[in-house]
Amino acid sequence: MCIRECGDRMSKKRLEVYCGKGKGKTTAAIGQALKAASKGKSVFIIQFLKGRELEKVSFIQRLEPEIKLFRFQRREEAFQQLTVQEQEEEIMNMKNGLGFAKKVLATGECDVLILDEVLGLIEYGIASVEDIRLILEEASDDVELIFTGIKVHPEIVEWADGVYRISAVKE
Repeated sequence: MCIRECGDRMSKKRLEVYCGKGKGKTTAAIGQALKAASKGKSVFIIQFLKGRELEKVSFIQRLEPEIKLFRFQRREEAFQQLTVQEQEEEIMNMKNGLGFAKKVLATGECDVLILDEVLGLIEYGIASVEDIRLILEEASDDVELIFTGIKVHPEIVEWADGVYRISAVKE
């Protein structure tokens, strides 16, 4: 469970993590977004490290205003496919995305915030576990958070209410 200090008392908010090498982490998160939106909740999705998958992006954009998708990367290719110089430029864009996530949580603009592939930012050294903790501290107690990525840091596992490892049984 995600915990933050509030004076002497601790408060809790809902955090789910979808991780693993299998396909379907983003799909599971989007499924949760659809479920929340069907209950009248406002959902923001911020994507990191991904290339532009136009068919998926255009589908999600049709779900606005209930589900809003944000991408701060400028290039079409996934982060791993970029040159070192291009990666450096995109790192700044992704850090802006993390700043946007903090702002969204601080202002209470959504009921559900999905940070798609945020765990990869730690793996690539773009963000630290402490950076992620600071983002979580901005969330009010009634916000649901969903993180996705391949590897999950043990400290994030401790904060989470649910951690779901997705792996292929057969490919």
